[in-house]
Amino acid sequence: MTSWPFTYGSVPVCLLLIVALCAGTSHPGDNLCSSALITSCKECLRRGPQCSWCFQEDFLDGAAAWHRCDLRVNLLRKGCGPEFTEKSDLKVEVNGAVSGTQVSPRDVSITLTPGAEASFIVSVKQLPRYPVDLYYLVDVSASMQENLDHLKTVGVALSLRMAEHSSDLWLGFGSFVDKPVSPYINVHPTKINNPCSDYAIHCRPAHGFHHVLSMTGNMSEFTRVIKRQRISGNMDTPEGGLDAMLQAAVCQRAVGWRPEAKRLLLLMTDQPSHLALDSRLAGIVIPHDGLCHLENNVYTGSTRMDHPSLGQLSDKLLEKHIYSIFAVEKQQYQWYEELVRLLPGSYLGKIGFFQSPNLIDLVVDSYKSLLAEVTLLVSVDDEVFSRYWTSVSPICPEGATAKGQSCLGVQPNQTVYFNVSIGLHSCPDHGADEDILAMVRPVGYNESTTVRIRSKCQCRCGSTGRCHENDRSPCGGTTDGGGQRHVPLQGLVNESKWNCRAEGSHVDCSGRGVCECGKCVCERSRLGTIYGKYCEKDDFSCSYKDGLLCGGRGVCVLGECVCEDNWTGHSCGCPISTATCQTPDGSLCSGRGACVCGQCVCDNHRFSGDFCERCPACQSSCQSHRKCVDCHASHGLRQHEAGHCNHTCESDVFYISDLMSGGNWIQCMHISGDHCRYWFQTSSESGRNQLHISTRAECASRGRLVGTFLSVCALTVLCGLVVVAVSRLLLQKRGWSPGDAGQDGEYHCTSKELSFIPTSNEKTVTYRRDRSPDHSLEMTVQVKMPLGEPWQ
Repeated sequence: MTSWPFTYGSVPVCLLLIVALCAGTSHPGDNLCSSALITSCKECLRRGPQCSWCFQEDFLDGAAAWHRCDLRVNLLRKGCGPEFTEKSDLKVEVNGAVSGTQVSPRDVSITLTPGAEASFIVSVKQLPRYPVDLYYLVDVSASMQENLDHLKTVGVALSLRMAEHSSDLWLGFGSFVDKPVSPYINVHPTKINNPCSDYAIHCRPAHGFHHVLSMTGNMSEFTRVIKRQRISGNMDTPEGGLDAMLQAAVCQRAVGWRPEAKRLLLLMTDQPSHLALDSRLAGIVIPHDGLCHLENNVYTGSTRMDHPSLGQLSDKLLEKHIYSIFAVEKQQYQWYEELVRLLPGSYLGKIGFFQSPNLIDLVVDSYKSLLAEVTLLVSVDDEVFSRYWTSVSPICPEGATAKGQSCLGVQPNQTVYFNVSIGLHSCPDHGADEDILAMVRPVGYNESTTVRIRSKCQCRCGSTGRCHENDRSPCGGTTDGGGQRHVPLQGLVNESKWNCRAEGSHVDCSGRGVCECGKCVCERSRLGTIYGKYCEKDDFSCSYKDGLLCGGRGVCVLGECVCEDNWTGHSCGCPISTATCQTPDGSLCSGRGACVCGQCVCDNHRFSGDFCERCPACQSSCQSHRKCVDCHASHGLRQHEAGHCNHTCESDVFYISDLMSGGNWIQCMHISGDHCRYWFQTSSESGRNQLHISTRAECASRGRLVGTFLSVCALTVLCGLVVVAVSRLLLQKRGWSPGDAGQDGEYHCTSKELSFIPTSNEKTVTYRRDRSPDHSLEMTVQVKMPLGEPWQ
């Protein structure tokens, strides 16, 4: 027997080679990538970031398709060339051109495949002295009267205290009560303008939010504004504080938040706040849209939209880099303690009375506490949130402690580092590549990190593994069967030669997208969709009318409505056509106004009506022509006798059958001495002295009716007199008189008939003394007398 010529210890070398070869052979079940269910490159890459696909045409001829999916090292060992492997690309690229003072880096791009995770470091530096914007948002309901008085001395004292911590303090002020609708307020007419009328106090009307003073460094101006404030009133206990907070946060221009300052929003109240869905009690069911609705510094959406949800308010405070401070009395502390847990970057202060020293201590302590805690949050679009996972691990400096995603006790000039990881669970249902934006925001900081995430779900060459030169894209990449372009980093060309700018613009893609290979790739916004050749269009930033963007008659381009033909206006609600303003005679607004947005706007305030045809103040013109019309009417409205009235008429008189409508004519009516009605019209234009008298008058038929009535009355009276006279003569001739009632032989009433004869004369007299409309006295005197006694 011959022994093995080569040994390695006690194991032959040939056996090791066999084991090595066997180890290099992959079978289904040996690793995650090998599976008989995989039939395409897309399915292979979805197995995980470690899997690769070989698209070499002659690779393992005759073998099943699933053999092309394996670990990359196994594919190379099986003979697949490195240039023919499609693998999961995991890239993290930091844009060093964009830097920040407090947050770095400011821009990161990552490429992910299903199951992959990318990590990067974000640093947040605590500066020693920040400018500070503090906005007082005060509940001015009746129970806050004393608290409002204490605010009058806060401004100057707070400025002196904050000088130790801030280089520049600005203050602003706003007030709120509740939604001015029932059942939150008393809607009786006497209570709307003065809710305190029962207490002989003049209060201001209830309001959802009133912005009073924009950010200013003038403490005297702040004190002067506070002294002018008056309380208001409402019905229920909760107030509309959260509704007002959202408006103070999103109305950036009105409030005057400075971009470089630390922003503090201080809510002062002694009651809890309404939450989302509470407005259904008033029939308000439209969810809040999260936008600013201030007109003349008054919140106009209070009666149309529900209170914001805590999640919505939290997102807006985070997006606008605002810390929130709640100054509440002890009775409401527990309620707000549960609330602030859901609002990142919030501070709750418990004070017994809203006195000046207490408020100043609260503001200073909350400012120091909020700056000492550095928290990092990662937000991804809600539509794709379920497909990604995120994690944040803080690396705190010396002396600080980590808690969740925060570092506590951070001192000025210290830097906190956060290890941020973002992973992809799965690709979209349609399987295409996807580009999204994620925001990494330190709470309360006006700087953030933008993360551009590209999910790679497509393969360059599809399932067949065929790549051809005509698949090359103009930018040096390749296209797959669906026309999707893939551009390798080394194949990028200078984008400046591609047209990504609109005419007259100096930025690519309107500043709302990136230029890739001569085509704009628009950003994704949580508010809506951005689209258009230059990312100039969207479906959220323009005015709404009747619940439709631009009234459904235009498109929103860079915040302005571009209306369709025949429409104009801020929200495309005004028709260009003037047909609705034309009178039957074809004149525009009766010649007395202009057609604005399909309605007549009269030039003179004396005229009114849909076509400026009415003029209640023009009756003097009718009165001046009544003598002339009466003269013409007395002559029977005959044209040839018009000369008899020239001495009373200064106008050119014309007889017409019907009066003309429209034009500059004032319609009048005259009632003559014989109670007939005559219609006439006179011109309202200066220099046009004409009088039109209608030949149509309501007098002939009425005159005959009156004459007939008078004749009947006269005949009735005459007949009555004749009957009385004849009856008297007959009675005298028979020798009977009323005084002979007691003589014999005359008729005697029965007892039953006597019961109908009154024994006394009853007369009722009413005396009334008229006084003021609210006081009247009526007195009724009823007097009874014997039947035969005369009335005095």
